[in-house]
Amino acid sequence: MNKNTETTDRRSFLKTSGLAVLGTTLAYQSGFATTLLSGAPQVLKVGLIGCGGRGTGAAAQALQADPGVVITALGDVFEDRLEEAYTALQTIDSKRVKVDKNHKFIGFDAYQRVLDSGVDVVLLATPPNFRPDHLTAAVNAGKHVFCEKPVAVDAPGVRKVLAAVKTAKEKSLSIVSGFCFRYDASNRAVFGKVLQGDVGEIRSVSTFRNGGGLWSKPRQPGWTDMTYQLRNWYYYNWLSGDFIVEQAVHSIDMMQWVMGDRLPVKATGTGGRQARIDPIYGNVYDHFAIEFEYADGAKGYHFCRQQESTAGRNTVDVMGTDGNAIVTIGSRQEITGKNKWKYTGEKNNMYQTQHNELFASIRNGKPINDGEWMANSTMLAVLGRMVGYSGQVITWEQAFNSDKELGPKIDAYNWDLSWEVPPVAVPGVTKVI
Repeated sequence: MNKNTETTDRRSFLKTSGLAVLGTTLAYQSGFATTLLSGAPQVLKVGLIGCGGRGTGAAAQALQADPGVVITALGDVFEDRLEEAYTALQTIDSKRVKVDKNHKFIGFDAYQRVLDSGVDVVLLATPPNFRPDHLTAAVNAGKHVFCEKPVAVDAPGVRKVLAAVKTAKEKSLSIVSGFCFRYDASNRAVFGKVLQGDVGEIRSVSTFRNGGGLWSKPRQPGWTDMTYQLRNWYYYNWLSGDFIVEQAVHSIDMMQWVMGDRLPVKATGTGGRQARIDPIYGNVYDHFAIEFEYADGAKGYHFCRQQESTAGRNTVDVMGTDGNAIVTIGSRQEITGKNKWKYTGEKNNMYQTQHNELFASIRNGKPINDGEWMANSTMLAVLGRMVGYSGQVITWEQAFNSDKELGPKIDAYNWDLSWEVPPVAVPGVTKVI
């Protein structure tokens, strides 16, 4: 993993925080006092769907965000992951982790059983291919949602998410996205200044997300192909969307944010697999370089790499007619040119802020809905993968309207399902539309 990028992540959170902030009042000032005014229940029952590191961290932050939160249900396809999450959460606050054996749900239908268990809020943290169906089911069941990024792996999934987002608005449900950099105080400050015109008209934005390698799980006796692929979901594009969609999408989302969430008209680019070539890495690439073009001629550039022993970089650079915004994630937020400025304010834990604001919105009866922009940012990463895989120029409309699905239907999953994994994409040969 790139050690020079996110200063705090959910995995390290459980190890490094010491959980001391559970006792502070700061995290509890997110709206709990308004309970009687808002009509929200004094106890908010929370269910976790997807019990890996991200899900466990999200559940821990939900506990910190509001003293009325109680974790009442856990769901995962793997029992060992669920039990690991349960043990970790018990060490945080055993009195508010009230998950009996009848509310530990294992299997491909675990998500639905969590939704049916009487929870008020769900945390969606499974591999991305499941997200469209899980979000749709959660909204249809009337649940508030924390939805990890990305929200889909293909265009049909994105369209399904957008439909669920519309329904959530009609039902006054909160959807807070796992695009955590939008919840960082320093990023909000610098990109806010850009959006108010401090660098003038934006001509280009470049983003880098370069880092090292990640984990892999060796095949064990008795594992089916489905088990092996789910244990190593990151390396199969039908499960993860490829790493430009699963991880580097954060940078694409920041590009979208600073561009006012307007959509590009087309994209071109390249990508490939130079270092991560062993079969254990499935069919994903290890680098991409993408250019997005906007209607006014502005360009967005995204570069990402996951190759062991290479230099890390996590930056956003905005070039405008009156100056530049220079952002190195976690350390520098500065504007040069006509309106010089440098961020000197306080740092926040962006992961915690997501949950503070989610639960405050529920308590205050003022729903947050991140749905449209989180879907569009995901779709831009999918577009980037499509042009990288194919070597073609593809418009937003062509990509968004694609009917190509990467994985099986949600009700087709079982442990004996043999899902054919496409070969590694070859630009100029692979068809993506």
